[in-house]
Amino acid sequence: MAEQNCEHRVLFDFEIDFSNGGGIQGQGFRLDIQSGDISDGALADYLIEDMRLLMVGEVRILNKSIILEGHKRDVVQDSNA
Repeated sequence: MAEQNCEHRVLFDFEIDFSNGGGIQGQGFRLDIQSGDISDGALADYLIEDMRLLMVGEVRILNKSIILEGHKRDVVQDSNA
């Protein structure tokens, strides 16, 4: 796969506690990022925004790595074009 067809992604696990109780976790989660690096704090903010979460307490980012990867979904062609 040619590098120009790849995008930077962050691959990570996370644990999120909610301020009103409960929490969620994810393993092997991927998000697109603009460059080859992202801080844990910026990633936590991005994750909360991307998932549209409210009343978030503590966020723990675990096993973070940056990967180059192309999209796995097929591009949908607009038949009206």
